Amino acid sequence: MAQKQWYKGAVIYQVYPRSFQDTNGDGIGDIKGIIDRIDYIKSLGVDAIWVSPFFKSPMKDFGYDISDYRDIDPLFGNLDDFDELIAQAHQRDIKIIIDQVLSHTSDQHQWFLDSREDKTNDKADWYVWADAKPDGTQPNNWLSIFGGPAWQWEPRRGQYYLHNFFAEQPDLNFHNPEVRKAVLDNVEFWLKKGVDGFRLDAINFCYHDAQLRDNPAKPPEKRQGRGFSEDNPYAFQYHYYNNTQPENLSFMQDIRALLNKYPGTVALGEISSEDSLATMAEYTSGGDKLHMGYSFELLTNDYSAEYIRTTVSTLEQRMTEGWPCWAFSNHDVERVASRWSKDNTINPQQCKMLTALLASLRGSVCMYQGEELGLGEAEVEFEDLQDPYGITFWPNFKGRDGCRTPMPWDATDPEQAGFSTVKPWLPVGDAHKAVAVSAQDQDKDSILNAYREFMAWRKDKDVLLEGDIEFLNTQEPVLAFYRTLGDVKMLCAFNLSADTSELTLSDPVSSQHTEISHHTADLNNNTVTLPGFGCFYATLN
Repeated sequence: MAQKQWYKGAVIYQVYPRSFQDTNGDGIGDIKGIIDRIDYIKSLGVDAIWVSPFFKSPMKDFGYDISDYRDIDPLFGNLDDFDELIAQAHQRDIKIIIDQVLSHTSDQHQWFLDSREDKTNDKADWYVWADAKPDGTQPNNWLSIFGGPAWQWEPRRGQYYLHNFFAEQPDLNFHNPEVRKAVLDNVEFWLKKGVDGFRLDAINFCYHDAQLRDNPAKPPEKRQGRGFSEDNPYAFQYHYYNNTQPENLSFMQDIRALLNKYPGTVALGEISSEDSLATMAEYTSGGDKLHMGYSFELLTNDYSAEYIRTTVSTLEQRMTEGWPCWAFSNHDVERVASRWSKDNTINPQQCKMLTALLASLRGSVCMYQGEELGLGEAEVEFEDLQDPYGITFWPNFKGRDGCRTPMPWDATDPEQAGFSTVKPWLPVGDAHKAVAVSAQDQDKDSILNAYREFMAWRKDKDVLLEGDIEFLNTQEPVLAFYRTLGDVKMLCAFNLSADTSELTLSDPVSSQHTEISHHTADLNNNTVTLPGFGCFYATLN
């Protein structure tokens, strides 16, 4: 048998460093904080840690605007700290995956400081520059995700530069082979450091249409946001030309070829395109591009069995060679415990069920810090906002601060919940303090302990880690599917509502069906009675 690839079915725990644990008393989390909490992460039964950006940065987008790809921002520590994090994680058989933000840099990166000076310097063609139209307006109609045109005037060159995100994040010109080589050299720097893989931020944004063609308008009924506010003008266009260009496929092959030199390392691509499922399939095809694809398709407000079934089934039909990765929460969207709740009321049973559901889909899993506690979206007052995205679109869209508030560790600390000894960069959510790790550790029925118990149970279930998936045609609010590997066939059923529901099975179920603690269900004559937010696992005869 072929050796099992570690990332298949892996649970990847996303750490947002500035909000995880502060060890030096500046109100911002750091790498030593991750090290200090590494045994907690180990207790969750996860396979890898995805560490969000910690590189040198002016922090205009909290680290996703990088000014030095090969050094660590002093806010988070230094390279020795990172070496220690890798060593401590590897001692515990935990992989380390880091963000790589390749499509753009900070406007304070030396490459851009050189490029903007004139049209003849060595870096002149390293970014996307274009002349103004005869009337002085932007080169085309492309828009920034964060509001307004995607073009910023630079008086030194007398040209506009492209920024798909904030103006402080100029886009690199991947049509230039020197850029591609330099970017890959930066990636290899961290491979030599011993990282186990990369989460590639906005990886389909690396190339732009060389002809700078206008994006066509999108009719109002199709303006559905994926990770951005639906009243954002960005939703008014089909983004056919500012991202997801065919040339990008060869760059995916370059990334894979580099990783192949470091056996066991993997690439997880974040993809947001007009058809993200199709792009995920394309970017993971052929065994010579990305290992895994990840998108915003389950980070939406649609919490229905039909939507989840259709989304996953569609990807299954298209992604015949690659491997999916699913998430319900991350640092860019409202926390799932709030987003999929009723009246913004956190239901512990629903949180337990959602963990089981996510970790039962075919694919790998990204779990955002705090999901194991059932944290909901924190309320952040306007005067406390840090995210310029939220400040721009307030009050219709409050930005990303509500999901980025500090991790609550100690319920006996009424101020900072054990995150810091000083006022943190964002306030600790008031509702979060009562469900801090220390409180849930002591409660055998807590969301945290249910999370640990489920992950420990799942770890040796190869059928859940690598098996095929086949959905049953169930009625709302029940979602059910089979996972099959060899001669093992497991039924997984979930009640997405707070009311009792029933599922009648056509296939016989063994009397030794498996029940997950805290998610009990009754079986009688092949009819499963699922309590509110219950789930059911059974081995078929």
